[in-house]
Amino acid sequence: MDVGTTERVLSLLGLLQQRQVWTGPELADRLGVTPRTVRRDVERLRTLGYLVHASQGVGGGYQLGQGQDLPPLLLDDDEAIATALSLLVGAGGAVASAGDAALRALTKLDRVLPTRLRHEVRALSGSVESFGGGRTPVDPEVLMTLARACRDEVEAGFDYPSGNEVRRRRIEPYRLVASDRRWYLFAYDLDRDDWRSFRVDRMTDVSARTWHFRPRAAPDAAAYVQESVASRVYQHQARFLVHASADTVRAQIPASAAVVRRRGSELCEVLSGAGSLDFVLMHVLLLGHDFEVLDPPELGGRCRVLAERLLSAGAAL
Repeated sequence: MDVGTTERVLSLLGLLQQRQVWTGPELADRLGVTPRTVRRDVERLRTLGYLVHASQGVGGGYQLGQGQDLPPLLLDDDEAIATALSLLVGAGGAVASAGDAALRALTKLDRVLPTRLRHEVRALSGSVESFGGGRTPVDPEVLMTLARACRDEVEAGFDYPSGNEVRRRRIEPYRLVASDRRWYLFAYDLDRDDWRSFRVDRMTDVSARTWHFRPRAAPDAAAYVQESVASRVYQHQARFLVHASADTVRAQIPASAAVVRRRGSELCEVLSGAGSLDFVLMHVLLLGHDFEVLDPPELGGRCRVLAERLLSAGAAL
């Protein structure tokens, strides 16, 4: 096939992948050719191994069938970028097998991306961090808008609930962070003059502006968001020194429930929050490791009260 024919056949394949059924005249009109040329190009696709079904009558037309092998997909620029960004996040997921598969797929996609798109994807990937996996889906257009704003260092805005009302937030976006449950945006809040994390699924009317900002010295995005999710949103926070390795404790606690910091090979610090100190104390107790209370001081008193209560409950046996 010459170059013109090859481009047309690829365009035909792209159309067949977009919709379930196309009539011959519809395809001819979209490609700017005659129905006879469409029939010839369909035969060329069949020769290349694509199953293209043709049916007559009302509702009939050309339909791309499912074969034994996965055929190549034709993606436009936005689809390729969105796919690569999704694979980047999947490669850092909590499920090892899925992460490996995502990484292999990303490697294949990166190999065939045009140079302009490869640079775009790699730039966007620097705006995304993750911890955990299995997160709640959000609008991919919102993610792409925020990722581009992070990459281009431009201000962004969105409506966000605050108490019983929704307010417009003006921010300097720095990183998108994927937790084990949700997507968060780590950003500098211009109206509150401080760093904040925002749940992406709560945002509405998201837009990026053309005003560039000069990046500030920022804390670690993933650590900030994880600490916010695990403790800052709760009325009570507590810190414990746990006599077990950080890897062991992380395997027992979801990333969104506590921050685990390494303190040697067989010690770690656990930062967690809850609506009551008793709840967070029992949560650490049930891990099954020796531990010490680091903060707050009043939690030591709650330990003694609960210990006496447990001893009293067991004395009757």
